[in-house]
Amino acid sequence: MNALRMLLLVLPLLAGCAELPYYAQSLSGHLAIQRQTRPIADWLEDASTAPELADRLHRVLALRRFAEQTLALPVGDSYADYADIGRPWVVKNLYAAPEFALRLNTWCHPFAGCIAYRGYFDEAMLAEDAARLRGEGMDVHTAPIAAYSTLGWFDDPVLNTFIGWSEPGLAGLLFHELAHRRVYIDDDSAFNEAYATAVQQAGVERWLRAQGRHEALLRYRQRLDNRRKVLDLLCAAREDLRQIYASDEPPALKRQRKQERLQGLRQEYRALTAGFTVADGFGRWMSGELNNAKLLSVATYHDATPGFRALLRRAGGDFRRFHRAVERLGAQPKEQRSACLDALARAQSAPCADALLRENGS
Repeated sequence: MNALRMLLLVLPLLAGCAELPYYAQSLSGHLAIQRQTRPIADWLEDASTAPELADRLHRVLALRRFAEQTLALPVGDSYADYADIGRPWVVKNLYAAPEFALRLNTWCHPFAGCIAYRGYFDEAMLAEDAARLRGEGMDVHTAPIAAYSTLGWFDDPVLNTFIGWSEPGLAGLLFHELAHRRVYIDDDSAFNEAYATAVQQAGVERWLRAQGRHEALLRYRQRLDNRRKVLDLLCAAREDLRQIYASDEPPALKRQRKQERLQGLRQEYRALTAGFTVADGFGRWMSGELNNAKLLSVATYHDATPGFRALLRRAGGDFRRFHRAVERLGAQPKEQRSACLDALARAQSAPCADALLRENGS
């Protein structure tokens, strides 16, 4: 989520800065994608466009209208263009955390604030930075990402990296990324991603209902319920690890106990999901290396989501009212907004929510 248009202005000022190569690859990678885009209208008028792609592009146009008219999201000219960039990911994200602490490293950028991950178009640079962090004793996780938001600095395009996803997946991605254009709070990745995830989930449910896709809606809700159960496992594992790290045991014993707990998490996951009839989406994720950075990368997107969903319900499902309340919440100190979201998630009395939803100070 880099404010790349502004980087066009500040790159000359960063000469000699150690971060210049990173910003240069961010800018060149994004502009390379921009050069490959064509308006969706052109693709639909082109007789050589595959019928399946044309159908999906028509669906994107319908989703854009729905996002603007029903979800009150600022669509503008985003997702009005399409490009095939010739690979299955657009960027790869890097997450890092200390070996014995549940705290993601953050990187601060001009105009985008501090965020708890770093995106790379350049795989060689990613590998070099990941290796350096591992050499410093950090837990590292890298993940391919299908899309990102430029926060309104550019008109984000539709890409081959996600155009073939299932309808709920495609709709969810568009709603999520457009939500970042509606509300974005500097220096709080967990707030931004959980808010966008809440918009994504509620938006997909409303889209499927509007389309009369009742069976698909039931399956989507079951998927969310299954994911919630997995997220509960991850949360419990994080709390156990937090206690291990806070102990006075020597590093070697902490390291052993950490690996035992992570192995136990795998076993718990297999037992939990054995009876799932709808995939939870964590199968491949769970099969790879588990460490602090990977666990926290999930927490960034999901820990505060129940609070946002509860706030939307208190807004009577009115997305415009909800977005305005989120803006007010984002203007509060970080500790205060976190406490409000936690109270909402726990279904407790949340007078903070009543104040957020009160219009015109009445």
